Amino acid sequence: MTPDLFENTSAVDQYTFDQTDGAAAKLQHHWDTYFTESDVQQIAAWGLNALRVPIGYWAYNDSNTPYISGADAYMEKAIGWARKHGLKVLVDCHGSAGSQNGYDNSGRQGDVEWQSEENLQTSISVLETITEKYGSASYADVVFAIQMVNEPISWGNNNFNTTRTWAAEAYAAIKAKATNPHLIIITHDAFQGPASWTSLSTILNDPSHANSTPTFAIDTHLYQNQEAPDSRLTQSQHIAKACAWSTTTANLPIYVGEFSAQTNICVNPDHSTVAGSTCWVDGCQCSANVEVKAWSAPLKRATRMFFEAQVETFERAARGWFLWSWSGPGGWGMRELIAEGVLGASVGEREFPGLCGSGSESV
Repeated sequence: MTPDLFENTSAVDQYTFDQTDGAAAKLQHHWDTYFTESDVQQIAAWGLNALRVPIGYWAYNDSNTPYISGADAYMEKAIGWARKHGLKVLVDCHGSAGSQNGYDNSGRQGDVEWQSEENLQTSISVLETITEKYGSASYADVVFAIQMVNEPISWGNNNFNTTRTWAAEAYAAIKAKATNPHLIIITHDAFQGPASWTSLSTILNDPSHANSTPTFAIDTHLYQNQEAPDSRLTQSQHIAKACAWSTTTANLPIYVGEFSAQTNICVNPDHSTVAGSTCWVDGCQCSANVEVKAWSAPLKRATRMFFEAQVETFERAARGWFLWSWSGPGGWGMRELIAEGVLGASVGEREFPGLCGSGSESV
């Protein structure tokens, strides 16, 4: 998300970055500037009501690692700003011990060692530490949820049954530490889809329990710019896919923790779209190749339609949604999309209402 931070280094993730010369000072500057109270003010002003704030496990336990600690202080700042401006917070343990997926977003790219017994227990211990603070009654007015793990894979060194068993154990550990009885405890669907968690959700959210309000929920990520088949879709096909998601929703609490307004499409001056990142018509623009500030009116329109279709279906079939990310390059950054007028004046403003209904607009 911040490639400039890695310039002139051989680092490929935070694990390797934190071992480079000057890393501590660079991180400090990044923490001080990347996300500030001004951002929270803008988020609240646009009408959003919650933040999903990612943090690595090493912020709470960096034993036997090269990670630089200190991010926990900025989590506290973000939560304070959210409280001040009337927002709720989902505390997201984004990187887990041993790397839950081998991607750079886990903190360490490469081998997946999360499901060793030691790393699974370290992950629970960190969640207990987070819960003792943010799952307490004193934070109940602002922290509504804690996410146990982000995007654990279900192949290679990870076994999905082990992930589900661990999730049940971690849920119990968090519940035992939390003094906020309404705290929502979330796990990512491990790329298996929400329906694969129905049985566990039924057990953990059993209405016969003393607290009948569901406190276990699933996070699912619904990108349409990551897989090769999606890069062959026109924008109208992207919209149809977004609208169809609500028909596949399992009967359990779901949060769309990540999605994007960006698709790999090109838009012609007549508003027609073609899949991919190359076009040959004069005036055509491809979203992957043009800075948002230079987007044409047709490209802005196509992007807004896709965004509105996603939000329409998420608000119908999920408990909440979070676009990834507030600050990001190109079409990934919600802040810039808002600033350039792509997404409208507020979260509730609809230029294309009913996209997922019978009166759908054409693209």
